[in-house]
Amino acid sequence: MTEQNPEQLPAVAVAIVVKDGRVLMVRRRVAEGELSWQFPAGEVEPNESPEAAAVRETAEETGLHVAAARLLGERVHPQSGRRMAYTACEVVGGTAMVVDSDELDRVVWASHAELAEYVPFPLFPPVQEYLDGTLGG
Repeated sequence: MTEQNPEQLPAVAVAIVVKDGRVLMVRRRVAEGELSWQFPAGEVEPNESPEAAAVRETAEETGLHVAAARLLGERVHPQSGRRMAYTACEVVGGTAMVVDSDELDRVVWASHAELAEYVPFPLFPPVQEYLDGTLGG
């Protein structure tokens, strides 16, 4: 099997889910380099929008039902080289828990002050600006 160039792989949709002044974080069962905690995320499927993928991935990983509010931005991730699309999402139902136990082992709702404990590097500026505004940073 040949390794694919990151630019040839499907884009990754990321859900930025805020509720009651906290943002949803999930911990991967297996860390990717420095990345252990992240926002719910997964590959965009063929003929699927990044916003729809963010909604689907959040439900598949955590059981939480969300609605896409708006696309915050897209970039090539500086560490993985993958195309990323970040979507602000609003909770519409359910309770966040580990549903995909093959991929995740924990979920938390992190406050603005706790974010640096979970993500040891700067966030994508549009995501940071959104969280600063919604979490009262």
